[in-house]
Amino acid sequence: GRIHTSTASVVVLPEADEVDISVRDEDLRIEAHRASGAGGQHVNVTNSAVRIVHIPSGLMVTCQDERSQQRNKSKALRVLRTRLLEAERQKHDSAATAERRASIGSGDRHER
Repeated sequence: GRIHTSTASVVVLPEADEVDISVRDEDLRIEAHRASGAGGQHVNVTNSAVRIVHIPSGLMVTCQDERSQQRNKSKALRVLRTRLLEAERQKHDSAATAERRASIGSGDRHER
């Protein structure tokens, strides 16, 4: 018969430590809310999901994987730091690429 194949893309990002990037508490808006999805009665009565918004960048991270609000908060902060570090690296890489392209030029005859 027919062979069905599927593909998946996986992006592996380095996890940022507190030393790599510092996030001030004043720059964060942390909200606790009820988790959605399966979980029975426990989900309906506890505010264990956490949403963290980094105000300067507008980046928002939501975590509702764990049963505890504290664990969800720490996990969301790790994800936020990692995303901020990745955004900083992309900004640095794009600036370096633009500078390199400007210095190299196109190599056409009119640049000689």
